[in-house]
Amino acid sequence: MKIQMNVNGQERILDVPPLRRLIDILREDMGLVAAKIGCGEGECGACNVLVDGEAVSACLIPAVQIDGCRIVTLEGLATSNDDALAALHGAFLEHDASQCGACIPGIVMTCRGMFDDLRNRRPSEAEVRGLLAGHLCRCTGYEAIVRGILKWLEMKSEP
Repeated sequence: MKIQMNVNGQERILDVPPLRRLIDILREDMGLVAAKIGCGEGECGACNVLVDGEAVSACLIPAVQIDGCRIVTLEGLATSNDDALAALHGAFLEHDASQCGACIPGIVMTCRGMFDDLRNRRPSEAEVRGLLAGHLCRCTGYEAIVRGILKWLEMKSEP
């Protein structure tokens, strides 16, 4: 089936099987490899990307569901001069929030997806931990990641 979508600001038309997973389209057909294939069941968050502004597990999304959608990957954020991403990157560096890096692209996409929703309030540490419930990180124990996200949210609320 032919699908049309906007990926990282560029219109794309692809001919793919209707049940081909978004993660496979991104990685194999488009060479966008920041989203990782982890569990393949939507449990680990390694494959998270933004679809129409919402963080989703790309391993669960078939091609038939992305026709006409706007998709942003970490590669797209990295080239967009996104101030929120730059601030998150700085906060993660400050708190040593990444070790092996396998989970970080998905976590960054989840954080970026929630940013606009959180502009007018600062979530509690418990809420941040809840947002990470869909991510598997075996290296950090989440503490440094949580500290980095809290620092990022603190920075976004500063004048």
